[in-house]
Amino acid sequence: MASDELVFMNWAYEEDPPMALPLEPSDEHNRFFIQLYSCVATQVDLTGKRVLEVGCGHGGGASYLVRTLHPASYTGLDLNSAGIDFCRKRHELPGLDFVQGNAEDLPFAAESFDTVINVESSHLYARFPRFLAEVARVLRPGGYFLYTDVRKRDLVAGWEAALAEAPLRQISEKVIDEEVMRGLEKTQRMMGLVSHRAPPVLGALRDG
Repeated sequence: MASDELVFMNWAYEEDPPMALPLEPSDEHNRFFIQLYSCVATQVDLTGKRVLEVGCGHGGGASYLVRTLHPASYTGLDLNSAGIDFCRKRHELPGLDFVQGNAEDLPFAAESFDTVINVESSHLYARFPRFLAEVARVLRPGGYFLYTDVRKRDLVAGWEAALAEAPLRQISEKVIDEEVMRGLEKTQRMMGLVSHRAPPVLGALRDG
């Protein structure tokens, strides 16, 4: 695959038995990366909702979710301006736009979104609690934060404490290390990194 076609930067995901997620032929080569996005985003119904993805990378997840889950609008935000330029050229879909910005200082008004999505990006943020406060600020009352990430094992306690202290109410949590391992085995990628990471966790938090 050419480097300019690298549209997913997240880890892979597969269940047992296999998810068998219906995909278009053009998406099939990204199946195991898409399955993680699907698992995160389908925790709530995004139909007709205003969605923000913080840390959208090269936009593969944004494109897939817009095409399949039919939000009213979907904004992908990333700090990397070159990545945002790539997204704007690569993913031209109605209702989908991309914005360069900082996860710790979101350039949006309060209560702008029904749902915020963040997939394996927040471990890069210097002020994780500040990011969570910003998520809560831009969510409408009753909105959802759909989230998955990884941490080194010695950082898990601090990560969990920050989540517990966030101005959001946690309503679900699932450790998905087995599913990620299975996905990595399928893709035969990044196997050397697994032993250095904490089990990824999938979660949903709610504002209000």
